[in-house]
Order: sequence, then C-alpha cells, then structure tokens
Amino acid sequence: MIVFSKEGFDKKSYRKFNIDSNKVKPGDDYGMMRHVLERRFSSEAIKNQKKYQNLPELLIIDGGKGHYDLAKKILEEKNLSEIKLASIFKGEGRKESLDQIIFNDKKNYIKKDTPSFFFMQRLRDESHRYAIGAHRDKRKKEMHTSELEPIEGLGRVRKKLLLNHFGSVKNIKTASSQDIMKVKGISRLLSEKIYAYFND
Repeated sequence: MIVFSKEGFDKKSYRKFNIDSNKVKPGDDYGMMRHVLERRFSSEAIKNQKKYQNLPELLIIDGGKGHYDLAKKILEEKNLSEIKLASIFKGEGRKESLDQIIFNDKKNYIKKDTPSFFFMQRLRDESHRYAIGAHRDKRKKEMHTSELEPIEGLGRVRKKLLLNHFGSVKNIKTASSQDIMKVKGISRLLSEKIYAYFND
C-alpha cells in the first residue's frame, strides 16, 4: 500500500500486508484483495492513528471490474461509502497505452493522454515498485534464514531471537560462542553448536 498526499508520496505511511496462507489460497487474487482491504479498514486499524493517520479520500486499486466491485462491496459493508474508489488495470496485451480506469462505475472515466490519466499510471507504477522491493527483501531474508536450518536444536523462535540480536546471519557467522550464548534462550551447548557449524 502506498500513500499520496498534498505533499506528494508519503513514504512513511507505506505499508506491507503479508497474506495469511491459512486464510487465503495462493493465487486467489480476490481473496488476497479482500484480506488486505479488511485489514486496512478494520475498526482497530481506523482507530490506530500512529499506523494510519487518516482515512483516504480516494482508494485506488490495481485490478479490473471484478476487483473494483469487490472493493466497493467491502467499503459498503464497513460503512465507508464516502471513500471514493477508482481502479486501474492493464488492457489487451497488458500494454500501458491500453490501460483502463474505472471510476463512478464507468470504464474509461478518465480520458487517455491527459495529466490525470498519466498521474494514475504513476501511482500504479509506484505501488508496483514498492511491492517488488518488499518481495525481494522478503526472499533475501528467507534465503539467509535458511542458512541456519541445518543446525540441530535451533527452532523458529530461537532463529528469530538470534537474527534480532545480531541483525544478520553474516554477524552470527563471525560471533564467538560466548557472544552467541548472550542471546536469550541460547544455552552454552547450543551456542557451541552454532559456532562450530560456521567455524569447523
């Protein structure tokens, strides 16, 4: 989720929503959209002024008529119909020149080759840039965490404690067993195992 205000792109208000695979099947585009919108507009989120400063005046989604209708329904269910809704989606052949915009239930509400049309494309492209960066960071983190996988006795919780303490697998590799033992939940025996794994 990206945010644009009168001051421009408000990067401190950008948010990542991890999809709960227990609630949404991989590849279920509509399920993912419902999951994200219900979290963003839950009563707890609306009250959380630190996380979300204001309700948006306009919500723009990336998707076609089906996505637009789903988002509209969720806003109605949550009594948030005052939030304007627009959708931008790729046309035939997924060419930018064939992008279409839905607003007020009408396709091509905003005419092509106008400043408003190009601005909508710019917002969509920024959301893609942010999402791709988030996916890349997540994959990188998973790749590093997997380096700790073969160490016997090092479960998910202890891995997280180690990474939080040292900041990266690279720092764990260069730490002494005494330093590793300082991490809460890591015994002397386990610290020696971790040290030996990376230094033998």
